[in-house]
Amino acid sequence: MRYQPLSASFYSNNRKAFMKQMAPNSLAVFNSNDIYPVSADSTLPFQQHRDLFYLCGVDQEETILLLFPDAVEPKHREVLFVRETNPHIAVWEGPKLSKAAAQKLTGITTVYWVHEFEKVFFELAAQCDCFYFNKNEHYRASVQTETREDRFIAWAKKHYPAHGVGKSNPILQRLRSIKAEEEIAQIQTACTITEKGFRRILEFVQPGVWEYEVEAEYAHTFIANRSKGFAYQPIIASGNNANILHYVENNTQCKDGDLLLMDIAAEYGNYSSDMTRTIPVSGRFTARQKAVYQAVLDVKNKATALLVPGTLWKEFHLEVGKLMTSALLDLGLLDKADVQNQTPETPAYKKYFMHGTSHHMGLDTHDYGLILEPIQPNMVFTVEPGIYIPEEEFGIRLEDDVVVQASGTPKNLMENIPIEAEEIESLMQG
Repeated sequence: MRYQPLSASFYSNNRKAFMKQMAPNSLAVFNSNDIYPVSADSTLPFQQHRDLFYLCGVDQEETILLLFPDAVEPKHREVLFVRETNPHIAVWEGPKLSKAAAQKLTGITTVYWVHEFEKVFFELAAQCDCFYFNKNEHYRASVQTETREDRFIAWAKKHYPAHGVGKSNPILQRLRSIKAEEEIAQIQTACTITEKGFRRILEFVQPGVWEYEVEAEYAHTFIANRSKGFAYQPIIASGNNANILHYVENNTQCKDGDLLLMDIAAEYGNYSSDMTRTIPVSGRFTARQKAVYQAVLDVKNKATALLVPGTLWKEFHLEVGKLMTSALLDLGLLDKADVQNQTPETPAYKKYFMHGTSHHMGLDTHDYGLILEPIQPNMVFTVEPGIYIPEEEFGIRLEDDVVVQASGTPKNLMENIPIEAEEIESLMQG
């Protein structure tokens, strides 16, 4: 691995917290992700299932974790299964985790090879009444691919139909929504790597560069700093491309007078950062561009201040909507009639600001979070307002990552990344 792993005690604490929430005499199972095929013998780069990673830190395929706090034998309360290596695998793929290495990484004493799973599971299933299955219940999830987890659940229901079923995901939603200090440090590292990439392109961008060249500059910096690369598919959108919210073609030449919207960030140790900056290709904003830019920045700063413990998610977005409505009135993009004629379902500001202001962030860019409960300390959010004006052929979005603080004002993990218009112009001018 390129990154510095978290401590075994961190993963042990996560498992203990999960097991405290389990019903008596229940067994929870967590499977790694598959390696997904592309075509012929090609595959996508492996990405570990974030729930399994959160509970044990193993970043390897064909891994299974069992949690059984009421197991008859103490050694079976936490059980890990990993892929057994052999000379052929060692030559073609490199070494896999040994049992000793897995124990050191995870803090789990009992480690078996994955081919022993069915035998051990049969023994433990006889001791329990209920299986906790781990389905993806994220509010944005839309999964069509059958996963390794799906195949296991179908197999378990077929072979053990008399067992009850529980859900792991609600427990994990709650646990993962509050970040430990070690996790915040990993996110901060990802943000710092992202800063290095942004500062690099401030010196690089000028009329005539291509969006994909900008993407390449970021990729170079991220990988050179021990990141696997992008935390999500990057958006490098010049001119009117910025008005396509999920523009990912990144194949247009940047022109003099354009703005360049970049929604791009690094991962580190499977933790995400999430940044958006909008800069002038020429190195200077026009008066109109700067006015809209400042309006977005003002909304972002005011929205950030609202992310305090006790705030309700729905009310937060309503308040940001009011802030954006005021900004759009000042810019002449809305008038009083637009506001008078709006409805709760179709607020006027949505014409120019269509997406949400914030989402949870962590192991996933759109991370687990308790959106129906009050915001709590150590939740990590993005703050990302934008104004999109197709008729003027530019859009502006600004985004930082912040940690909710018990004391009030959130901590901005991207506070060192330039964002003020004057500083950006100064850095681009050299």
